[in-house]
Amino acid sequence: MTSPSQFVFVTGGVVSSLGKGLTVASLGRLLIARGLRVRLLKVDPYLNVDPGTMNPYQHGEVYVTEDGAETDLDLGHYERFTGQPTSQKSNFTAGRIYWDVLRKEREGCYLGGTVQMVPHITDEIKARIRALAAPDVDIVLCEIGGTVGDIESLVFLEAIRQMGLEEGRERVLYIHLTYVPFIKAAGEIKTKPSQHSVARLREIGISPDVLICRTEVPLAEDVKRKLALFCSVPFHAVIEEKDVDTSIYELPLTLADQGLDEIILVHFRLARPTSRLADWRRLVDRIRLLEPGPRIAVVGKYAELQDAYKSLFEAIHHGGFAHGVRVEIVKVPAEEVEEGRQLDTLKSADGILVPGGFGSRGIEGKIEAIRLARENGIPFFGICLGLQCAVIEFARHVVGLEGANTTEIDRDCPHPVVCLMEEQERIHEKGGTMRLGAYPCVLEKDTRARQAYERAKVSERHRHRYEVNNRYREVLAEKGMVFSGLSPDGNLVEIVELKDHPWFVATQAHPEFASQPLKPHPLFAAFVGAALRRRRNETDVG
Repeated sequence: MTSPSQFVFVTGGVVSSLGKGLTVASLGRLLIARGLRVRLLKVDPYLNVDPGTMNPYQHGEVYVTEDGAETDLDLGHYERFTGQPTSQKSNFTAGRIYWDVLRKEREGCYLGGTVQMVPHITDEIKARIRALAAPDVDIVLCEIGGTVGDIESLVFLEAIRQMGLEEGRERVLYIHLTYVPFIKAAGEIKTKPSQHSVARLREIGISPDVLICRTEVPLAEDVKRKLALFCSVPFHAVIEEKDVDTSIYELPLTLADQGLDEIILVHFRLARPTSRLADWRRLVDRIRLLEPGPRIAVVGKYAELQDAYKSLFEAIHHGGFAHGVRVEIVKVPAEEVEEGRQLDTLKSADGILVPGGFGSRGIEGKIEAIRLARENGIPFFGICLGLQCAVIEFARHVVGLEGANTTEIDRDCPHPVVCLMEEQERIHEKGGTMRLGAYPCVLEKDTRARQAYERAKVSERHRHRYEVNNRYREVLAEKGMVFSGLSPDGNLVEIVELKDHPWFVATQAHPEFASQPLKPHPLFAAFVGAALRRRRNETDVG
């Protein structure tokens, strides 16, 4: 029995980090612009149950969905490009698949039969892919993580091969994203790696319908014809994906101009309405015309890692889009601030942002950066741990609570102004046990937060274990800290700010996950606006 939806599978070859996630997100944007209802899925072949406990140096950021799933960062691209929410169903790993199959075996679900990769593991994979299919979903876009030839990816490729047979090839389309290198010394483009990648895929039993070629230089017609011939792909289905000039948000237009969405509509025999990409084209035109904007210093534990703060950096840029400016992001390692370095960088910044994180490394540098922002009137934005560090800094240097800290760092500190949530006290497992997903927040009148959001109640995504200690709220408030956002029952501090400051706001949530290029998040837009005012005022004075 076929599913109510049709399926597009995107695989990768030659090398990793080709940008499958951006390609799938861009394709989602194109299909939505054609009036189709789309769901997106990322399948990861590693054995971790989810990326929640993985090192950012290896995996990058953990993206959190509205319903509290800790997922791959590519889901952030999906939401930013398509404007559609992802969910628990939108990402699964090999670890999750094996975990569930083995649990079923222990419960006797297989009636004593021998549990095997085929059919039991492949059936579980197919079931999770089909879980996104529904009568109100036209196409499920599924990205297969890893690279063709990887041992851990084989069972996933076998599963999607089987789906081509079970659903019918007219209801399944395979796209292979490959790398076509340019050998500078020889002055030549080489197609052989792509030929070998497709040959490996065909050995598995999958013949791609579309070949997308990542390249640093334009592909001549003879190169495309060679790829089409040796990879058994129609010439018009060889798509060039050259590095974009200005912004990643150009990619959907690059693919649309080569007719990728048209190829998919024809394959599935769907109606072919005019593409509605005017808003996206205006966005890209606006990005190309952005004026130089403020310098924002991001003081983080993983400052040198682009992927560790992927959604954050994008949200900062979105804040710039709201004001027609290009924000310059300066990455400042928190450990260097601890050592007394980078202070001039922070003082010359137009805004300082301290993002989320865990652990003690660099935390004193974050606190010092916040002190510098507070004392020098530099616009400040704190996120998650950034809020907790702001409370610690204020408690120490304004309230005078010597030794104030978070119990995450010092369990025996004299003033635990940030402490473990009560329901977390008995939890010992690390994965999936934090406060995760979207929670409501009530905003106080006449505050920066209320002014930015322009409404009294909001909902933002969370990922943390520690909270502001309510025992210290009164003394903090007496010295000027404003608790501008609280949980509906008033028990949890969600947003703090300082009244006598140009712009000093910190949130326990992760608003960066909700920011989109067409809909910049209000707090990021307000923060960049404050930094821009500081920059322009200093320029006028100078």
